[in-house]
Amino acid sequence: MTHPYDHLSPELILDAVENCGFEVNGSLLPLNSYENRVVQVGREDGPPLIAKFYRPGRWTDEAILEDHAFSLELAAQEIPVVPPLLNSQGKSLFEHQGFRFALYPRQGGRAPNLEDPDNLQWIGRFLGRIHAAGTASTFVHRESLTPRILGWNALEYLEKSPFLAPEVRNSYLTLCQELLKHIDQQFQDSGYRALRLHGDCHPGNILWTDQGPHFVDMDDCRNGPAIQDLWMLLSGDRREMTLQLSELLEGYRMFHDFDTRELALMEPLRTLRLIHYSAWLARRWDDPAFPRAFPWFGDHAYWQEQVAILQQQQRLLGEAPLMSY
Repeated sequence: MTHPYDHLSPELILDAVENCGFEVNGSLLPLNSYENRVVQVGREDGPPLIAKFYRPGRWTDEAILEDHAFSLELAAQEIPVVPPLLNSQGKSLFEHQGFRFALYPRQGGRAPNLEDPDNLQWIGRFLGRIHAAGTASTFVHRESLTPRILGWNALEYLEKSPFLAPEVRNSYLTLCQELLKHIDQQFQDSGYRALRLHGDCHPGNILWTDQGPHFVDMDDCRNGPAIQDLWMLLSGDRREMTLQLSELLEGYRMFHDFDTRELALMEPLRTLRLIHYSAWLARRWDDPAFPRAFPWFGDHAYWQEQVAILQQQQRLLGEAPLMSY
């Protein structure tokens, strides 16, 4: 059996970039990405480029172009995202030997120090600006963040897959069904307004330089509640997360209002991410990179741990939402 990425050879990557008009020097550096393949490509006449080769079959062209258009819209407003490069015809999405790809400037940086309140406020200001721009329209071709798409669809896939360990199968499925019914109600009660989001705003997708943060990897941008781009930046106990949230929102509210009813969605969103992550691993198992990187997936210990984590989430879903000062 073969996987489409088996055919993504170094020669194909270099040819693809050269066909876009860049003179390459033959150096390639694979970067950390599993959903797509992302490679730093050296050039003869300039700084390296970042080439992203999209996973075949995941997104339609229209959905990818909405991602690109949103990034370019934010960059035009001097919001520090990394948009794709455009060719002389204004194109950002290219194709070579069956692979769709985009090119980006290389922009380095370090992990943000989220223990610094000033840094949290700085990130909050830019998230507020991203969301203010995100209200101007909605995505048409990209998935929305809903319990159905991230939760129920993921659970249905896992139920039909061979990965669920028999010893915990019934307890896992029953627990997830109970959680998702609760989450459905919490989403309905929240009254949130969906807007265009980064969608996967964890610390690894924020790079820091002396000029401040910039946001990378808009591959999961989608319509959803604003809190989705905030909660993954919080860590620690309840008191610590309350302080962090307060600093983020102090910066955020300088540019965009925040509906505090959305705070009730933090733990539902965390729960959806846990269920969706397991389904993501199962869906991608035919890609040889996944068994190599996640050899523990599917064994009894993994599913036991997931049940324990989701039982903790069940308790958290019943608690009062986090509040900000």
